[in-house]
Amino acid sequence: MDPQKVNKASKPAMIVVKSVVACVLVLMIGVLGMTKLASLKKPPAEVKVEERSIQVEARAVKPESVPVFITGYGEVRALDVVSISPEVSGRIVAIHPRLEVGETVMKGDILFRIDPRDYRAAQEEALATEQQLKNTILRLEKQYAIGRQRLKTLQRNQDLAAAEYERFRKLFEEGSVVAKSRVEAAEQSMNSATDLADQMAQTVALYPIRIKEAENSLSAARARLDLAAVRLKRCEVRAPFNGRVTTVSLEKGQYVTPGQAVITLADDSVLEIRVSVDSRDARQWLQFNGTRTGQDSAWFAGLKPVNCKVRWTEDNNGQIWNGRLHRVVKFEPQTRTLTVAVRLNAGDAAAGSRSAMPLVEGMFCSVQIPGRTLTGVFRLPRQAVSFENTVYTVVENRLKTVSVNVARLEGDFVYIAGGLSPGDTVVTTRLIDPLENTLLEIKK
Repeated sequence: MDPQKVNKASKPAMIVVKSVVACVLVLMIGVLGMTKLASLKKPPAEVKVEERSIQVEARAVKPESVPVFITGYGEVRALDVVSISPEVSGRIVAIHPRLEVGETVMKGDILFRIDPRDYRAAQEEALATEQQLKNTILRLEKQYAIGRQRLKTLQRNQDLAAAEYERFRKLFEEGSVVAKSRVEAAEQSMNSATDLADQMAQTVALYPIRIKEAENSLSAARARLDLAAVRLKRCEVRAPFNGRVTTVSLEKGQYVTPGQAVITLADDSVLEIRVSVDSRDARQWLQFNGTRTGQDSAWFAGLKPVNCKVRWTEDNNGQIWNGRLHRVVKFEPQTRTLTVAVRLNAGDAAAGSRSAMPLVEGMFCSVQIPGRTLTGVFRLPRQAVSFENTVYTVVENRLKTVSVNVARLEGDFVYIAGGLSPGDTVVTTRLIDPLENTLLEIKK
């Protein structure tokens, strides 16, 4: 083989080997340099990782007895509101000087007067008729007495005429000197006396009936006289109670008819508020003593008349009036609510000071009704209980979620009937999706 050809073939291989060796040397030098530089740098200080805690407010719970209050709303209204109408027709001749809306009138005050002349004349006519019938009865009684005396006389005459006729008849039958015409004349006299006696007897027998008819007519006349007196009295319309005028549609000279409502009076001595209560609250918390007013009544009975607190919704001063639960008014099946009535008298509704306002008709109020007492419950702020009825407790400084039984929500508080034990520490700070077993720090 030619040596020159061999040398030419091995030259490329040698070049590749030298290149690889040169690269390896460069890498080794770089590694050694980096190692040297790394050995000259100080390592960073090791950082200790610590668990962070959440600061919360918490308190230990203890069981307590809590009176339940049911809150409802209603409008104040006067218990008695009366529409006054005239009972007789006529023209108005006088009106009360303070007969204006908002004014108050006293019981017995004359509100208005109707022209009484027609009714006074009717009364005088009825009085005259009564006196006339009284005189008629006296006259009939006198005639009755005279008629009875005359009847006795006529009956005696009848007896005498009958005796005379009998004597003449016997003498005629015995053939005496008595003529037949004499017997017939005696018989005629007897028949005349009998007819007169019968007529008088009939007249005397009718007198009691005529007297009774006159007495009945007298009774009717007296009734007409009483009616005339009542109508005359009704010409003056008086206030039935101390009241406030709410409506007036009356003017002097106006002609009014019976049944035409002209005045409305409200009795503010007793006020009433009708409050709607949820049927579930009513069933659980309203106090019924079980006493029934009637054996055949299926309505609510025995409602305990507890004292209630009344507040005007527009009063920012926090003024409170005292009312009293009175009765159950109705049950609304559509809304499933029970309507109860709370009453206040005038003394309770009056203003307590000069700067305060009285409770009056038309005010919209909130009413706080005391109910039954919850015993052995735990009271917590509303924010401490989630909408899923869970609370966060502190166990060895860590968060633990506990399901609870909510007995009642009232205002800013929640009453827990189950799920907690006395002495448990409950987080009162509002937390949003905290991790279970999170470390907690209780604020002092």
